[in-house]
Amino acid sequence: MSDASKSRALKIVICLLALYFIWGSTYIAMRFAIDSFPPIMMAAIRFCSAGILLYSWLRLRGVPAPTRREWLGASVVGILLLSIGNATVAYAEQTVSSGVAALTIATVPLWVALFSWLWNQKPTLREWLGILIGTLGVVVLNSGANFQASPIGAILVLIGSMCWSLGSIWGKHLPMARGAMGSASQMLAGGVVLVVASTVAGESWPATLTSKSVLAELYLIVFGSLVAYSAYMFLLRNVRPALATSNAFVNPVVALLLGVFLADERVGQAEITALIIILCSVLLVLPIGKKSTN
Repeated sequence: MSDASKSRALKIVICLLALYFIWGSTYIAMRFAIDSFPPIMMAAIRFCSAGILLYSWLRLRGVPAPTRREWLGASVVGILLLSIGNATVAYAEQTVSSGVAALTIATVPLWVALFSWLWNQKPTLREWLGILIGTLGVVVLNSGANFQASPIGAILVLIGSMCWSLGSIWGKHLPMARGAMGSASQMLAGGVVLVVASTVAGESWPATLTSKSVLAELYLIVFGSLVAYSAYMFLLRNVRPALATSNAFVNPVVALLLGVFLADERVGQAEITALIIILCSVLLVLPIGKKSTN
């Protein structure tokens, strides 16, 4: 393996770990953040702040600004992934249990596989098997969870998952600024739309802010957006969709483990079984023995 291939493989591993562990922790971070912030406003602050910081840093380093066509492509992806895909989950978390949210978000790899067919990128049999096993693992993981949810909340999470999946695949075929500038422009575009949506929804600045909510929002800006979202964009460009979206299976496990270490929650036989099943699903979508291409 050449040095360039080793460097690329290392970046892929680091980005996968970032998605698995950071986005696995954002479930609880989003819930903490909306204790004070209205949900759409929380998402607007998150992505506008992250987008401005990343865009400013890149421009100071001499990275060219996106062209008009690239801004248009970034707007499509930003709206689908962030304005709809992410914000609907944050809004729905007010009325949807974690079990329902986890199970619905776990359908992302399935939707991604289906949308990939629109651009003639058919998942392999092994990837289909990995997707189905991963979904089963999330079902087992949440077998004892509370699955109560308002109909509107459950529908919103499903719509968000579908839009996130469509944007993930469509974005690979749209004009987009290269590298991190693509992520910055997407967050800015999606964040601006969320500001408008928050205003239209009549959300107002909270009368009081708890330190827990502020810290959670800062965590979402720095790690959930600047780090993990950029890692996700890198994976979409460099690996097959099934692997890039495998975090949908792993994130609920990480959230569970955080509960064990931070909240003294207990892990039972169902959780251990689910972990084994999900690990098997990830192994199936890993490009073992072949070049990781998209």
